[in-house]
Amino acid sequence: MDTKNARTGTKSLKWFLLQRFLLIMLFIYVSEELLSMGYRLVVAPFLVETMHIQFSVTTRDGSIILLMLQMILLSATALLPDRMAVWVQTSIGKNMENGLRVGITAPILEGVTDSRLIQLYQVAVIFIFLFLLAVTLLPYLISAYWYYRAVSGKMKELLAEEKERKEAYDRQRNLLLSDIAHDIKTPLTTVCGYARALVDDMVSEEEKRKEYLHAIYAKSLRMDDLITLLFEYVKMDSDGFSLHKEKADLGELLRENIALLYSDFEENDIELEIDIPEQVFPYEMDKVQFGRAITNVLTNAVRYNEKGTKVRVSLHEDYQLCIADNGTPIEDELAEHIFEPFSRGDRTRSTSGGSGLGLSISSKIIEMHGGELRLERQCSDGMVKAFVFSL
Repeated sequence: MDTKNARTGTKSLKWFLLQRFLLIMLFIYVSEELLSMGYRLVVAPFLVETMHIQFSVTTRDGSIILLMLQMILLSATALLPDRMAVWVQTSIGKNMENGLRVGITAPILEGVTDSRLIQLYQVAVIFIFLFLLAVTLLPYLISAYWYYRAVSGKMKELLAEEKERKEAYDRQRNLLLSDIAHDIKTPLTTVCGYARALVDDMVSEEEKRKEYLHAIYAKSLRMDDLITLLFEYVKMDSDGFSLHKEKADLGELLRENIALLYSDFEENDIELEIDIPEQVFPYEMDKVQFGRAITNVLTNAVRYNEKGTKVRVSLHEDYQLCIADNGTPIEDELAEHIFEPFSRGDRTRSTSGGSGLGLSISSKIIEMHGGELRLERQCSDGMVKAFVFSL
């Protein structure tokens, strides 16, 4: 699967979770401040003036939720038998002596002898404190529910994107296998046909036999090249593949790869213009893989351009490598997918012998080096197109 997309998705999820967490913290903080204000301005006067409850509160490292819990527990002890009520109140006091200390009295009950009225009043007080506790916990419950919904929605979105990427990957893989079968079958058919003619002694002329053998050899090399490129492409997607980086001179590596293909440029009557400064360009890279990326682009310049084309290879001080030419333009449809495997125009499929894997491999290699390979079709100095390595 696309490693770059996976990294982007992970980063997006982390940023999403951080944003939602900060929003929830802000919501809880504002809610607690508003509730505290409401308790001071509304709830406390109501308890004192309407319910005639007098309470004293001493807080040390406590919170409003603990305050509500202690009020409920202290109110509920009044419903218990005397000895049990004293024991519970003592236990509460010991357990919360380092936190909140609350004392509750109800002058309104002084002189009331009807036990039912006293119990009814006490139950009402308990319900009031339970209601206040529920209101106090409400921001936390809302935050938890909202966070759950937000995360669930985000995960569904990411899973849908992952499913879509997988389906696209499967389609691309099936297309890749189809193209492999097509590109191997064509030379293989020629090899089988010529080999059968030679085996059946259908070719008597020695010159014709040599021509058939030469064709078999050429087509075999073509299949070998294709399988090698396919192996390199698949290998870079495997888990065990890694670059063996070392500090080397990028300019020298570029000169070496140009020298290896210099005869190909001459044979195809393509003018090669080199603009590489003499200074050293130190760069941490896998020389074998980076050289393969350069060679693939240079090979394309030879393969897909006509005779008389000028190819310019330049390296700039900002570590930008450019391979430009004034040859055959690239169609819009092909340019959009040119770095995808087996991306070729219909004309080049039948005439150039290209595999359509070279640029895809080059793009992967440059990306693994932390750079980018891109196509530019608006060039200066009469150039038609340029492949730019931005490092």
